[in-house]
Amino acid sequence: MKHRAADLIHLFNTTFLASHNTVLVGGAEEPIYLPADGEYRHHRIIFTRDYFASALHEVAHWCIAGAERRQRVDYGYWYEPDGRGADQQAEFERVEARPQAIEKAFSLACSAPFRVSLDNLDGAVIDSRGFEERVRKEHESLSATGFPPRAERFIAALRTFYQALDASNRGRSLKTDHDDDSDKDGGAVRLPPQ
Repeated sequence: MKHRAADLIHLFNTTFLASHNTVLVGGAEEPIYLPADGEYRHHRIIFTRDYFASALHEVAHWCIAGAERRQRVDYGYWYEPDGRGADQQAEFERVEARPQAIEKAFSLACSAPFRVSLDNLDGAVIDSRGFEERVRKEHESLSATGFPPRAERFIAALRTFYQALDASNRGRSLKTDHDDDSDKDGGAVRLPPQ
C-alpha cells in the first residue's frame, strides 16, 4: 500500500479544518506549528518536506496540545536541536513518549511502518531500547484507556480511508478468467494465488 503525505493532508484538513480552524501543510525544512495570525487565518501544522512519518508525528503533537498551547508557536514548548547531551536527551524522551505512542497508533491505523525517533544523531550515545519500551508501554496504556479525542478522531479517519484504499487495491488484484474453460464456472472472478 502506498502511503502519501498528500492523502494525510486531505484527511486531516477534511477532518479538522471546520472544527478546529487547523490545516496540515508539508514542504518545510523543519517542522513547526504556527497559530493563526494577521497574515494566516488558519492554524498550521507544518511537517518536513513530504515525509509521511513527519506528518503523523506533528499531528500527534497537535492532538496533545491544549487550547491555550495551540495559540503559541510550536505550542510554546522548548526544543533543543540535535546534539543534546545525556540529561537533555532524557528530558526529550520523557516528553516524547506520549506523542510517539500516538504516532504509533496513527501508523497502525493506516498500516504504515513506525519506528521511534530519538532525534539526536549528533548527541550523546543512546541505547534506544529503553525509549522504545517507554513508547510501547504508553501506546498500550492509551489503547486501554483511550486516546485524546482529536487523536481518536484522526485514528478513525485513517482507518476508514486506508481500509477502503486497501479494499480497492485488493479489488484491482482480482482477475477475470477468460480462457476456454470459463463457461464451466460462469466466468467466475478468482483471487490470484497467495
